[in-house]
Amino acid sequence: MKHIFKKGKSLNGPTLLLLHGTGGTEQDLLGIAEMIDPNANVLSVRGNVLENGMPRFFKRLSEGVFDEKDLVERTKELYEFLGEASEEYQFDRNNVTAVGYSNGANIAGSLLFHYQDALNKAILHHPMVPRRGIELPDLSSVHIFISAGHNDPLCTEEETRELEQILLDNGGSVKVHWENNGHQLTRTEIEAAREWYESI
Repeated sequence: MKHIFKKGKSLNGPTLLLLHGTGGTEQDLLGIAEMIDPNANVLSVRGNVLENGMPRFFKRLSEGVFDEKDLVERTKELYEFLGEASEEYQFDRNNVTAVGYSNGANIAGSLLFHYQDALNKAILHHPMVPRRGIELPDLSSVHIFISAGHNDPLCTEEETRELEQILLDNGGSVKVHWENNGHQLTRTEIEAAREWYESI
């Protein structure tokens, strides 16, 4: 997968896995990583799917309707890439925090839904429920931050609360930060994510 790796203060320290939104690139969230943890290693990945020329992490059938088969395959692809990248760059595979926005948050959520050891923390900006009706792994060792908009037209308040409940029901520790700025990623929610990250 096309990506950027930046070594931080220590390869044994945390690694931030950056996952952009639809139409983004591996450059998009580098400034956010700097805000959240300037000492962390950074692995920023570009999605392998193109939708009308715009990079994404998995296909969708229409707005808000995921192609589940592709989602499962792309989640496996990202999970395996994480393992390969940790061997190549020698970062601690057990100390990875995903930072995802929109489509990137959805693939990060899908990692949590499918793999017990994928992440130890996740910062999900405006995620949706990746899949319904499946059995999740035990998430009791995972800490999750979700930022959401009361007035987000793409990820409704109900959807956010449903995702929170699914993660809680499977042992996850979840913090939800609410704003009223639609689907956009704001500085205040990044700052809230940083405060949460530093408190874990």
